[in-house]
Amino acid sequence: MVLRLEGVKKSFLNNEELVPVLQGVSFDLEAGDTLALRGESGSGKSTLLHIAGALEAADAGRVWVSGKELTQLNDSARAQLRRTDIALIFQQFNLIPSLTVAANIAFQSALSRTLDLAHIKHIVSALGLEEQMQKYPEALSGGQQQRVAIARAIAAKPKLLLADEPTGNLDEITAENVLDQMLTLVAQTGAALMVVTHSTNIAARMSRQLHLCNGFLV
Repeated sequence: MVLRLEGVKKSFLNNEELVPVLQGVSFDLEAGDTLALRGESGSGKSTLLHIAGALEAADAGRVWVSGKELTQLNDSARAQLRRTDIALIFQQFNLIPSLTVAANIAFQSALSRTLDLAHIKHIVSALGLEEQMQKYPEALSGGQQQRVAIARAIAAKPKLLLADEPTGNLDEITAENVLDQMLTLVAQTGAALMVVTHSTNIAARMSRQLHLCNGFLV
């Protein structure tokens, strides 16, 4: 089991009122699974993704990644787990401005000691980034930066790949290439993939779909 959530709850303060966002969410994600997480804006999809990625703590419930219960780990151990087992793709890209595209893509792979230059070369070609490798993020368009962020995540060969609207800024053809690469990673490495998406096309290509509504899975 790569990811397990059991009775996960999360609330946030809004004008001194505690607003529940997740109200007892439970599901499993096994190696090789692909999952689309859908729901209206503000339904808690990104919050759930952050909890699964060891970036936020649940208020209640339990979360396991690669057999390790997150609530039992200190900050250092959680950071190590993110380096070695988890890769996240955000809508904000989070590229390192002082590093070239090539260095950004290799960054997490180097940290997790999974650097595979042949693997990276294949990803770069599939995402059409060959001409951008020596540029810095500020010289790229939003769509190009998103492709770099996706390449960085896939290059690290994570056990758990979490993506928040990964193709939102991409044209249709590039979006298909991105999705193909994610599914190829799952097929080749046995990674588990969870994608937060509004796209019916992306959701249809996942093996499972879950829908968040009012803090519950329906």
